[in-house]
Order: sequence, then C-alpha cells, then structure tokens
Amino acid sequence: MTALILVVDDDPIQRRLLEAMARRFGYDVETAESGEGALARLEASDRPSINLVILDLVMPDLDGMGVLARMRQRDIAVPAIAQTAHGSIEVVISAMRAGATDFVVKPVGAERLQVSIRNALRVDALEDELRRATRRNAGELSFRDIVTRAESMARTVRLAERAAKSNIPVLIEGESGVGKELMARAIQGGSERRGKPFVIVNCGALPETLVESILFGHEKGSFTGATDKHAGKFAEANGGTLFLDEIGELPPEAQVKLLRALQEGEIDPVGARRPVKVDFRLVSATNQNLIELVKAGRFREDLFYRLNVFPISIPPLRARICDVPDLAMRFLARFCVEEGKRIRGLDSDALALLTAYDWPGNVRQLENAMFRAVVLADGDELTVAEFPQIAAQVEGYDVRIPPAPPPIAVDPAASAALGLASLDRRDPHSLRLINDSGDVRMLEEIETEAIRFALAHYRGQMSQISRKLGIGRSTLYRKMKDIGIADDMLGDAAA
Repeated sequence: MTALILVVDDDPIQRRLLEAMARRFGYDVETAESGEGALARLEASDRPSINLVILDLVMPDLDGMGVLARMRQRDIAVPAIAQTAHGSIEVVISAMRAGATDFVVKPVGAERLQVSIRNALRVDALEDELRRATRRNAGELSFRDIVTRAESMARTVRLAERAAKSNIPVLIEGESGVGKELMARAIQGGSERRGKPFVIVNCGALPETLVESILFGHEKGSFTGATDKHAGKFAEANGGTLFLDEIGELPPEAQVKLLRALQEGEIDPVGARRPVKVDFRLVSATNQNLIELVKAGRFREDLFYRLNVFPISIPPLRARICDVPDLAMRFLARFCVEEGKRIRGLDSDALALLTAYDWPGNVRQLENAMFRAVVLADGDELTVAEFPQIAAQVEGYDVRIPPAPPPIAVDPAASAALGLASLDRRDPHSLRLINDSGDVRMLEEIETEAIRFALAHYRGQMSQISRKLGIGRSTLYRKMKDIGIADDMLGDAAA
C-alpha cells in the first residue's frame, strides 16, 4: 500500500486536478472540500491513516491556517503542503510558522508538486524515526509507534492495549523477527510503568552455568569468581518491566526460580540468606510452541500456565504485506541519516518487488535488506537493482546476483621479477584449508573460524548457533571460552 494523501480544497476543479496528479505519481488520494471535513477525516480512527495533506489556505468558514492551528492543538502529526494563489513572502512565512511542511503556488506544476510530496514524506519519516528513538530511550514507546495498516495486526494491537492497562503477565508469540520486543516496549509505554526500567534478557544467550546469577543475582563470595555482589536482572527491573525473550530456552533449574518469583514476588539470589522482594511486570516472548515443549518435558507445565495468562500472537510480515511500504520508508529514513545519504524513496518497481516477496525473516529481514540497499545506492532513489537477493527469489524479475569472479592465474616467478605481490582471490564465505606455507591448517584453527563466522551470521543467537553447528550449548560455551570470546558474549547477555 502506498502513501495516502488528503487533498483539501473548496474548488472542485482544483481538487480533481490535484487528485489526478497525485494518482499519476502513484499515491492513493482522498479529498475534502472544507477545513472541518479535513479535520474529521484526519481524526477518523476507523479508516486508514492519512500520510500527507495538500491544504488550500483560502477557504470559507475554516481556512487552511485554521486547520493547521487545530492540527497542532490536537497533536495531529501529519505533514501538510500549503497552497494558495497568493504567494507573497508574508503568506509563506505565516504558513510555515503554522506548521506547514512546504508551500506551493497555484497553479502548481506536476514536477514541482511531485518533488514537494516526496520531500514532505521523507522529512516526516525521518522526524518520526527521531521521535521514536527518543521515546525508546526514555522507555515511553507507545502503540502508535507500531507501523501497521493490516487488520490482523490492528487486532493484535488492540489486545495488547487492554493488557497494558493491568499488571497481568503477557506471553508474546510470533516468528523470529516479527517485532516482539517492540510490542513489549509498547505494552510498557501504555502502562503505569511508563518511563520505568525496561530490562531485556535473551534466555537463549545465557550460559547454563550463570543463568541463576544473571537473572537473580548473587552475593559476594557465593561461588568461585564472585568477587562482587551482583543485583541480577529481576532486581534491575524493580518498579519496571522485565522482558524475557526466547523463554522456551530457559533451563529447568531457572524455571523453578522464575515460577517462585511470579507466585511470591520475591527472588533468591545465589548465596543470599533470605529472599528479596521485587516489584516487576513480566512480559515473555517465544518463537516456539511452548505446549510442545511441555509435552516433551523441556518446559514446566505449571510455569507455562503462569506465563500464558494473556497470550498475544503477532502475525508474520507475509500476512500483513500492506505494512511493507511504510516499514521500508521508516528504515530508509533512519539508514540515510546513519550512512549520510540523500535518497528520496523507492521507485514503483522496487516497491512492487518488496510487496511481492513473502519475507520469511519478517521485519528484521526487511530492515537488513533496506540497510544493504541504502549502502549500495548510487542514485537518489532505490531501484530493483539495489535488492538483487530479493529479486532473484521473485518470479518476473531479471536481476541476478553475479557469480564470484574466477581466480586470476599469475605466474609467481613473473610477479617476483616485476616486484608485484600475488593476491589470493577467493569467496569471502569459503573456509580456507591450506595455510600460507602450503600445509593443511590445524583443526583447532578451522573450528575457531567456523564458530566466529556462526556468531556473526546468526547475530549471537546462541540456541540457533548450537543447533546449526550440531553441538550442545554447554559445549559451544566451552569452546568459546577456550578461544577467548566467551567473556564478550557474557557481557552482551548481561547488557
């Protein structure tokens, strides 16, 4: 679904002209013939959200200036392009001070209007991302920060809004990458704990030997290496919200203590003489079927029923494909700032490609695809050429990933005679078996390289890494410790 523009003008001819031009640019358009009608449409909660207003300043009754003033009073954060037949400096300044994003003079040309619309939408997306980042850092994200036009996702949001009003434990279910953490943050932002601590724990990244210490804390000297007292994640979340991601990966011993914390509202730090009272709101998440884990004996049944009091299921991105354009624009705005690029948006072919793909990796995959596209882009608009991996998987698109160039055969003797260095050109994802001396590399070196690659490839998801490597998590952590990278991962898990 493309951006939805509201054209507001009391002149029916001007409304039809602007509507025709905006539709030709590829946008959806609605019209209103008065200022009151425009405000009513902007505040209609049962209809699709308006992304941009093209507003005539001179209208009977409530004029354009009045509409801009009321939009500001009612906190309607929709960009507006003001238009009038009188383009004096005083009128322009007044309109911009009233909140207009841009200003055009009647009759506006098609090219000028198209540039104005693109700039307004891009600026709005960037400002929205900045506001969202600020609210996220302050622990004040709300349900308005969840981008959706799909009814299935809207129902999920309405359900989460009800959960936010109480202290009931919430279990968020959904595939990897659908936005479970964002939903958890929105639940906190809509509750009485808004602005209080929001502590995230990825249960799949916790080493089995330190789970209890990380979650519940420990006293000084309670075990070898406990040189200081550690509060633990539950104590850090006191007064706020504790988000346990990948709850299905929690070891059985920690499940018992979690059950007690939920039932009694107190925790037992390792080595402590008495329990500690904690006040926390628990939100847990999983991409697994917990009932199947219960049947397999890997998850406690009594804990499952304590967590599953208020389940919320987030639909995958392929089930709400109409959200892809808005999400893509949001990611584009953010990555343009991070990479220092000036990109207006996506062309129609690129947008059609993104909405034709089924996104098995969900929102996280779309985010990564947009990041790569921004880095690759040379022009001021993203095209199909910036999404080669996606195009290769969608029927009807000819873009293909070029094969790796063959190695260049160079005579070492000739290179030495010319004073040239010989280059070993190879696939960066291949594993080298021969060292510089021409001997087979040691098995320990190859294993170390494979583990480091898996950590980067699966973004530190320890349970997934251990499954893909075919080893247990305890074995994985032992090997990581042997090669000197376990401390880094433990620091990430405790962050």
